[in-house]
Amino acid sequence: MVEAGPAFFTILPGRPVPETDVAAVGNKAWNLMRLAAADLPVPPAFVLPTTWWRRHAEAGDAALRQALADGLARIEAATGLAFGSRRRPLLVSVRSGAAISMPGMLETVLNVGLTHDSVEGMIRLTGNPCLAWDSFRRLIENYAEIVSGLAPEPFALILARAVQDAGVASERALDFRALRAVSLEMLACYEKFAGNPFPADPMEQLAQATAAIIRSWDAPKATAYRQSQQLSDAGGTAVTIQTMVFGNAGARSGSGVGFTRDPATGAAQLYFDFCFNGQGEDVVAGRHAIADDAKLERRLPGVYAELQAVRGRLEASFHEAQDFEFTVQEGAFHILQTRTAKRTPWAALQIAVDMVREGLITQAEALRRVASIDLTKVEQTHLAATQAAPLASATGAGPGVASGAIALDAQAVARLGQGGQHVILLRPDTVTDDIAALVNAAGILTRAGSRTSHAAVVARQLGKVCLVGCRDLAIDMSARRCRIGTHDLAEGDLISLDGNEGRIYAGAIEVVHSRPNEALALVEAWRRDN
Repeated sequence: MVEAGPAFFTILPGRPVPETDVAAVGNKAWNLMRLAAADLPVPPAFVLPTTWWRRHAEAGDAALRQALADGLARIEAATGLAFGSRRRPLLVSVRSGAAISMPGMLETVLNVGLTHDSVEGMIRLTGNPCLAWDSFRRLIENYAEIVSGLAPEPFALILARAVQDAGVASERALDFRALRAVSLEMLACYEKFAGNPFPADPMEQLAQATAAIIRSWDAPKATAYRQSQQLSDAGGTAVTIQTMVFGNAGARSGSGVGFTRDPATGAAQLYFDFCFNGQGEDVVAGRHAIADDAKLERRLPGVYAELQAVRGRLEASFHEAQDFEFTVQEGAFHILQTRTAKRTPWAALQIAVDMVREGLITQAEALRRVASIDLTKVEQTHLAATQAAPLASATGAGPGVASGAIALDAQAVARLGQGGQHVILLRPDTVTDDIAALVNAAGILTRAGSRTSHAAVVARQLGKVCLVGCRDLAIDMSARRCRIGTHDLAEGDLISLDGNEGRIYAGAIEVVHSRPNEALALVEAWRRDN
């Protein structure tokens, strides 16, 4: 039996926060409840509390399916849509939510409820066949990897081949015919590798996705992250089922991740990545180069203004720097989640000092927030003046400078790092499966990814130098070699990363150090006064 307490909690805009706590519903849902109560534009949702994890609920659990059906009824009433409908289909995201935020370590499944039959209903509802077929192919890929445990490569190959055949820059430029063909080919691919057809029953999709999210608590990357942060394995995850909003609905749509302050330096300014005509996983998964943030203000000035306003409302509500995910659907802004922003020690110190000056927190609260930081080691590193030309440039996602031997996977990081040698991890993209390597490397350089991808967020929190989106990086795993710009390098060769300027250099480069003396002096004065 489920432990005493509600089977689920509803999250609807304008409704007061239910009588529960963060330990029961997880950090994600708890903050969504607060956002909804503040009448921010939160898509309707419901959350299954952590009691379901503690009973290890599985997809065939009748009580779990009843809770899902009852929660869906609340969302259907709020949206006017119907889960599984062939005319007005409701699609949902299924998201994890531990009491303490673990960026990218647990799983998410998007577009749940879409089937071969309801695709046509979605086309009738939206008038957008590209949106319907793109959402379907995303569900098949996502479900195959997260729920069924299939390798993502065969599905990625289908999509890459379609992009190549169409002669377009990315999947975002495919027309509905190509997307329909991709979806049908992916359905066949799923059946081939899973040994059974893709689920045609929306409730089966939802139950299986929910069970997969519950299981993700015990995934190796989640366990490794908790070990690295000295977190307990006992809490488990809640599961949030939320109405889908679609950043992949066209030129006036997109998805993004924002920080209310710069998580690298602490500067009091909006820091965000945005992807036009894409869903949230395009930004946070680290498999795409994201470069649309500069275009948002120009193309959708109203949305940009709302983004700036939300920045202020979040800090006024939470009195803390926030990391939030948002989606724009045909010009309408929606906020999907918010959490306390992971940041570098330098940024943590600067944010605490600035928030005291701004009246958001007290000196005593600022001292509490920096208590776990060794202030004697807070510093920034910069390259000394050098005549060396960089091998290539990239986007700085984690500040500072690091030098070390090139390693191309987690095993090489462990091998080359023996004896205390510094190691730089080079990868095609930033994915959280690399958490063990991130912990042990001095820096990371990737070909794809964005500043706000989950792995980049974790790298910053760990104090690692991180550069992403290096188009001039090519990795040959079979030869254990790489090319950076015009230079061929072998695993074990030395390189240097400048996360401040976004540059990569051959060899080890001289470094200079700076300290936040003004902020440190203020903290010392507060300690005397408190």
